[in-house]
Amino acid sequence: MYFIGVDLGTSAVKLLLMQEDGQVLRVVSREYPLYFPHSGWSEQNPDDWFNQTMKGIGQLLEGFDKENVAGISFGGQMHGLVILDDQDRVIRPAILWNDGRTGEETDYLNQTVGKETLSRCTANIAFAGFTAPKILWVKKHEPEHFQRIRKIMLPKDYLAYRLSGSFCTDLSDASGTLLLDVKNRCWSKEMLDLCHITEDQLPRLYESYEVTGTLRPDIAAQLSLSPKVKVIAGAGDNAAAAVGTGTVGNASCNISLGTSGTIFISSDTFRVDSHNALHSFAHADGHYHLMGCMLSAASCNKWWTENILHTDDNAAEQAQISKLGENQVFFLPYLMGERSPHNNPDVRAMFIGMSMDTARADMTQAVLEGVAFGLRDSLEVAKSLGISLERTKICGGGAKSPLWRTIIANVMNLKVDVLEQEEGPALGGAMLAAVGCGVYPDVKSAADRIVKIRETLEPDPDLTAKYEARYREFTRLYPMIRPFFQ
Repeated sequence: MYFIGVDLGTSAVKLLLMQEDGQVLRVVSREYPLYFPHSGWSEQNPDDWFNQTMKGIGQLLEGFDKENVAGISFGGQMHGLVILDDQDRVIRPAILWNDGRTGEETDYLNQTVGKETLSRCTANIAFAGFTAPKILWVKKHEPEHFQRIRKIMLPKDYLAYRLSGSFCTDLSDASGTLLLDVKNRCWSKEMLDLCHITEDQLPRLYESYEVTGTLRPDIAAQLSLSPKVKVIAGAGDNAAAAVGTGTVGNASCNISLGTSGTIFISSDTFRVDSHNALHSFAHADGHYHLMGCMLSAASCNKWWTENILHTDDNAAEQAQISKLGENQVFFLPYLMGERSPHNNPDVRAMFIGMSMDTARADMTQAVLEGVAFGLRDSLEVAKSLGISLERTKICGGGAKSPLWRTIIANVMNLKVDVLEQEEGPALGGAMLAAVGCGVYPDVKSAADRIVKIRETLEPDPDLTAKYEARYREFTRLYPMIRPFFQ
């Protein structure tokens, strides 16, 4: 049997075809435009997602026996707002996760409604990218659109709706709306009332591995597939990527060095920290996870090498770095503000500690270390909840750097497992489809069978001690610079 995983990203949709044993047969990607109609706004046309996905599935299956396709599932960009009217027409372009227009609405939720109320209702506080502030923005600024809303969806769920006709979402993606009671895995009546919407306007909730329907006959005919192909709920991109890296089960960890950076810790039990510094979300394995999210991770290195040094030869730049743990230069990695654990959209990046003998390599090293220290901030919050970790998986574009992996291992004092294959949310989506179709009894069984480790980096005790001292100095910097950006 074949399973299709669809990763609906911000710049492209990535589609993956997987055999039931986990072998990846083909991967294709199709891009679509991103629109910035005003400063700080970020939008897309949901029809672009659907059209490129349909074309991508056709490409993906060329030369393969389509009769063997059993299921399709998703990983997708989180927090986006897609609204449909009573004729199932998209009312306005989707407002994306990285859209910054909801400052007033976010402040209203956090300050007027109050963080304690939000945390009690949803286990989280408001961030500008979350879905609930977007709904309030539409109500205030586009009341004629708000009155027409009959269905509210997340991006990947729009695809599922077009493919199957099932109006549904999964619990991991729903966790990022600020409308879900995460602990009890249901919509929060109090939050719905605050946003002036009803449960009828929201999709039915499923676990990520549950079957939500089958392909609509007309869609199946267009794709030359059986209308019996099952559609499985899928997950938000981070939870789907965690499945694809085997980050399931209690106290399993994955660090992602993508454009943004995350530390993702799965848990069998519900947890929330007292300051809501970490996101407390449902996981795609049927349990929960904590996640710290940095807005700039590998993008910090890309900015430094390409915009400032005017090179894309990262290997050559990093080859000049020789004395780990001894750099006197710090880099605060807040190029786009910061989410976890500071929740400060106004803070900005900074180099600190340069002297006349500071070299180019010192600055490059500081960027790599600054991202690692920023991720360590979230790890410390997890430790305060009694979570003890020994190792982590690592993924994302930045994880291709052996030097950066070494820095992560020693800053975090964790063993770092490098994967044999890394296909992100698309692989996680295909694995969820295999679980939904009954090939595996649960998500952990699928991960144990499919995900393989290529190598493990061990932290060096001497280097770990040096980085421990440097990290303690790093933690003093943000409190000092925060007033400057207020």
